[in-house]
Amino acid sequence: MLLTIDRLTKKFGGLAAVQDVSANIEQGKITAIIGPNGAGKSTFFNLISGFHQPTTGQIKFLGHDISTMRADRVARLGVGRTFQTTHLFEQATILENVLIGHRLRTKSGLFDAIFRTKREKEEEKRCLEKAEEALDFVELSSLAYESVAQITQEQQKRVAFALALATDPTLILLDEPAAGVNPDETDGLAELMKKMVKHGKTVCLIEHKMPMVMSLADHVMVLNHGQLIAEGTPKEIQGNERVIEAYLGGNSHVSA
Repeated sequence: MLLTIDRLTKKFGGLAAVQDVSANIEQGKITAIIGPNGAGKSTFFNLISGFHQPTTGQIKFLGHDISTMRADRVARLGVGRTFQTTHLFEQATILENVLIGHRLRTKSGLFDAIFRTKREKEEEKRCLEKAEEALDFVELSSLAYESVAQITQEQQKRVAFALALATDPTLILLDEPAAGVNPDETDGLAELMKKMVKHGKTVCLIEHKMPMVMSLADHVMVLNHGQLIAEGTPKEIQGNERVIEAYLGGNSHVSA
C-alpha cells in the first residue's frame, strides 16, 4: 500500500478536526475525499503532507513513518501538494513559478550560488528541464513566459499542477483542483488527473463537484466532523444513507 493511515487524530485545543481516521491510499489509483465544509478534509491533507503533526496516530508512506516529518522531508520522499488557492507568484512568469518545484531535489548552497560552481550550473539546468517537462505535461508550454497575473483561473490551476509535478512526486494531493472553473474546464482538469495516473502517479483529491468525483475516482472517502463515515466505490457512496444524511441533509442522493 502506498499510504497507510492508522487512527489519525488532530486536535486544535478542544476541537478534533480529524478524529480516529484509518485509511489506505492505493498506488496508481485516484482517491477522492468528500464531505461538507468543516469536515476536516484540508486538515487531513495537512497531516499527510507534514504541515501539521498529528495529536495521535500514524502515517506511513512507502513504508516510512512520516507522522512527525517536516513538510520538506515529506515532499522529498515523494508527496506533492496543491492548495485550495494556488499560492503562485503572480508577478513572475509561469516558468519561474514552476522552476521552484525541483529545487527541493537540489543540494547547491550559498557557496555554489556565489561562485557559480559546476554543481550549481548542472542543478539549474536540471530544474529548467523538469519545469519545461511539467509545463509540457499540463499543456502550458506556449505560455511559459507569460506573467501568472495575466492568465485564467483554470490556467493557474494547471500551473499549480505543474509545480507539484516538478517536485517528482509519487503521490499528488490536490486540494479542490476544480474550484472556480467552469464545467468544460473541469473536464479538462479531470483528464489531466487521469493522465497523471497513466504516467505512474497516484492522485488523491479533495473536491466538492460531485459529477467530477463520481466519474473520476476509483475510491471515495467521506469525512464528516473529522470522522471517516464511509468509503468505497463511487457507486457504493452514492447509495450510502450516512453519506446522504451528512452531505446533503438526507434530502437527495449523492449523484453524478
